[in-house]
Amino acid sequence: MDPQTLLNTWKREEQQPFSGWNFSYLDQRFFEDEPPWNYLALATSRMKTATSVLDMGTGGGERFLQLRPYWPGKVVATEDYPPNVILATERLTSYGVKVYDVELTDTGSMPFIDGEFDLVLNRHSSFNCNEVARILAPGGTFLTQQIHGLWGQDLIEAFGAKPQWPDSTPEKYEPLLERAGLEIVNSQEWKGRFWFTDVGAVVYYLKAIPWMVPGFSVDTHLASLMALQDRLEQGRKLEFLAWKYLIEAHKPGAQ
Repeated sequence: MDPQTLLNTWKREEQQPFSGWNFSYLDQRFFEDEPPWNYLALATSRMKTATSVLDMGTGGGERFLQLRPYWPGKVVATEDYPPNVILATERLTSYGVKVYDVELTDTGSMPFIDGEFDLVLNRHSSFNCNEVARILAPGGTFLTQQIHGLWGQDLIEAFGAKPQWPDSTPEKYEPLLERAGLEIVNSQEWKGRFWFTDVGAVVYYLKAIPWMVPGFSVDTHLASLMALQDRLEQGRKLEFLAWKYLIEAHKPGAQ
């Protein structure tokens, strides 16, 4: 494909809409190995005995809705990305879920009372260990699946960038959770691969996740995109490092 045709194609990918946390646009163009655990299955199991649950960083509510048959009596969610707050509110409030617009950080607070939830879920969002421990009821569970800080390091470096949170690791968070008064009952770490069938899929992916390569655009990173195209035409895969971890922590005491 000639360079101008490639450029036009990538520009179209750059303008494609993205909402929630839904990559269905890249079906059959983006693939990812699966870790040895099943986060949704673990969340389902824990939810069956819960009376109240908080889903931190629910995105557009897509995955939380998959758990709806198992929701307990009290169900709450948070989200901080403005387009997703709107989307999650539209999707979840009709089912009686209160969605709070709360920025999640390592140090931020949450607008909930002490011991309000006996299950706190977190899939790929920041969290303050002390706040998680505070809002958990005695006997409660915190279950989180996280993207390792070095996820996609080789992809990021191909665009001349560096991982922004390389210390986002279980080695960082497990001691913090323990100091907050929680007991680690399950900890797993996994490395695999994710890959793309074409460079246009990479463009869409990086626009959807802007913190991976800050300031990314087709115009500003054209040389890097062309290098990936050359790699593909040489018969080499657009394959990169996937890295996740899972932590389950328990708050001592009886429910």
